[in-house]
Amino acid sequence: MTESGASLEDPWVKVEYAYSDNSLDPDDEDSDYHQESYKESYKDRRRRAHTQAEQKRRDAIKRGYDDLQTIVPTCQQQDFSIGSQKLSKAIVLQKTIDYIQFLHKEKKKQEEEVSTLRKDVMALKIMKVNYEQIVKAHQDNPHEGEDQVSDQVKFNVFQGIMDALFQSFNASISMASFQELSACVFSWIEEHCKPQTLREIVIGVLHQLKNQLY
Repeated sequence: MTESGASLEDPWVKVEYAYSDNSLDPDDEDSDYHQESYKESYKDRRRRAHTQAEQKRRDAIKRGYDDLQTIVPTCQQQDFSIGSQKLSKAIVLQKTIDYIQFLHKEKKKQEEEVSTLRKDVMALKIMKVNYEQIVKAHQDNPHEGEDQVSDQVKFNVFQGIMDALFQSFNASISMASFQELSACVFSWIEEHCKPQTLREIVIGVLHQLKNQLY
């Protein structure tokens, strides 16, 4: 039988045919196996990395809640409604919010107290200066004015000053409640009891007294 007419029964033809078939190529089978193994290992790595990242996130959240329970005093107080059970995240967050609001109120209250104290200090400084001036004037002229002004005249001066102050006090002060009274008194003092205002009142009273005496 000639070469062109070789039959598949020929052993050499079978061998050549077998190696010419791509589906039976051993190299291709190894390549597919390695690719499949690489794909599986890549998926495993991604899954493992995602699991680790998720675990880190959960650990960070847990540490945050633990820190809140340590920092916030109300989280450390025993709540008899839940007994000895561990505080839930919702309760921890609510107690934290309540504590922050409490701190804001305390801060505002302290700022108001500081402002009031500063005004008191300023008023005391003004009074100190005035008293120092009075003492100095008396030391320079210790006998000036003795037995020259009667108690009635002094009372008239005092009455004139108080009348002038009472007019503004009566017009400015509301006594509907203690809270309104307190707020109005401080506003009235700041507006009508300033040194310059008191000086003008005293000068006016003395001027009227002078006209009456002379």
